[in-house]
Amino acid sequence: MAAKNPLPPGGRPSATGLQKDPRPFPWMGLFVVVIGAFMAILDGSIVNVALPKLMAIFGVDTEDAQWILTGYLLASGVVVPVTGYLGDRYGYKFMYIFALIAFTIGSALCGMAWSNNSLIAFRVVQAIGGGMIMPVSMAIIYRIVPMQKIGLALGLWGIAATMAPAIGPTLGGYLVDNFSWHLIFTINIPIGFFAVLLTQMALQETPRQPNLKFDYLGAFLCCTGCFALLLALSKGQDKGWTSQYIVTLFCIAFFSLLLFCVWELRVDHPMLEIRLFKNPVFSISTTVTVLTQVGLFAIIFIIPLYTQNMLGMTPMQTGLFMMPMALATGLMMPISGRLFDKIGAMPLGVVGLTIAGTISYMLHELNLNYSLPHLRLLLVLRALGLGLAMMPLSAVGTNTVPPFLVGRATAINNLFRQIASSLGIAYLTYIMISRQAYHTAVLGAGISVDAPLASQYLNYAAAALGDRSTALAAVSGLVQREALMRGMSDALLVGAIFVFLGLPFAFYLTKGRAEKQRQLMARQFAHLAPGLGMGAPGSASPGGKQAPAQS
Repeated sequence: MAAKNPLPPGGRPSATGLQKDPRPFPWMGLFVVVIGAFMAILDGSIVNVALPKLMAIFGVDTEDAQWILTGYLLASGVVVPVTGYLGDRYGYKFMYIFALIAFTIGSALCGMAWSNNSLIAFRVVQAIGGGMIMPVSMAIIYRIVPMQKIGLALGLWGIAATMAPAIGPTLGGYLVDNFSWHLIFTINIPIGFFAVLLTQMALQETPRQPNLKFDYLGAFLCCTGCFALLLALSKGQDKGWTSQYIVTLFCIAFFSLLLFCVWELRVDHPMLEIRLFKNPVFSISTTVTVLTQVGLFAIIFIIPLYTQNMLGMTPMQTGLFMMPMALATGLMMPISGRLFDKIGAMPLGVVGLTIAGTISYMLHELNLNYSLPHLRLLLVLRALGLGLAMMPLSAVGTNTVPPFLVGRATAINNLFRQIASSLGIAYLTYIMISRQAYHTAVLGAGISVDAPLASQYLNYAAAALGDRSTALAAVSGLVQREALMRGMSDALLVGAIFVFLGLPFAFYLTKGRAEKQRQLMARQFAHLAPGLGMGAPGSASPGGKQAPAQS
């Protein structure tokens, strides 16, 4: 049996977090949480490939089939905010096992789906577990890993977050083409079962707070606001951004989240500790993470469209084409983690974002005749820059949070990441389509039949194709194709701008400022600590059993 990772007295580091933690690096515990994170992220990208196949099997159109993805997105986004409370109340090991079991059962049910509606319902079950896995696994890392080695741990954990989206299309395309669509779901069953067993053996329970009250109104307002916002972002392009349906959703989201913030500042036991945003390091870290997340999705979203719609690659070929980029990010993650532990986030963030932003700007010159080896090289260089910057810029904020509030901080972090991902895809889609319309009008005006050169070209094309109407249709298709390509290039430029917008914030996140803020936050929130040391009232022993209150 694998040795369990011991927690310090009371299940957390000291109140200030300044003493050097003598615990060894918990390799087995880290491996357990990486498995769960990899499985959850992989499922998000592996299902996209199977969507056309599922449409044909269930006899539904694109709009109905899209709910297979949208249902998962909404359900996973709604459960993220409550993970911090649930982990503090019931223990993070318990919640991690619960999330793994829910995800595995949901995967098994998805593999047995008999209709589009049943698959959507089972994807919601799957999303309840999948949405919890990411924030809970991050919180566990902060509980079991010595603070002076947290960068290395998050770097290794980040390999799962970067490799899974690249492997997903390749693996999904292979399974769908050579076996059955059922396997994209049922492949999670043995992995989930294995992960649950390892978790039970390798991890100890974290301290529990059984008397912690649930913030019902806060949960309702936050879940309502997140649900409306994510739904509006996912359906805005289809329904129209100015349609009554989307505008109503945005209004519901705005007022729900506004009331949520007001309520959380007044309640004694908030569901999300938004007072953490008074910490400038945490606030700036979250801001730069959101900006870089949008920039990251410019590539994840645009490049597959380019390779598949413009170059005719299959999803599996696209996954193989983008694999070196994922490998480069995965290689850089643990390196940046080790460097982060030594020199802090600022140098890594500035250098990494400068590299990523510069390469992103160069990519906006992408066209139909672009050299694929050169494109692959640029993607790898950009991935090295993002791999160097993203983890330190995200971790530096959470590192300043008192240990007993880390679960709430990771819930906030993952919630903002999910919203940023949806916002990025929605905004970049809007930019691409609106600029495509603009370029179509410009190019169409330049090849008017009244123009002598265009008329001469049409005559040549008509002679080759048989008649003038066929030639006009061919020219129109070329115009639409070129306009779409230019729209993609404009969207890539916007992605580069978002990366550069994060650069000034990175200069603030110095190691000295983060350490000073960590001490300040420890003092400011000391009165909220559930107890210090073994046997504190309301805390759990390292074995997970409730310690008796001292008289």
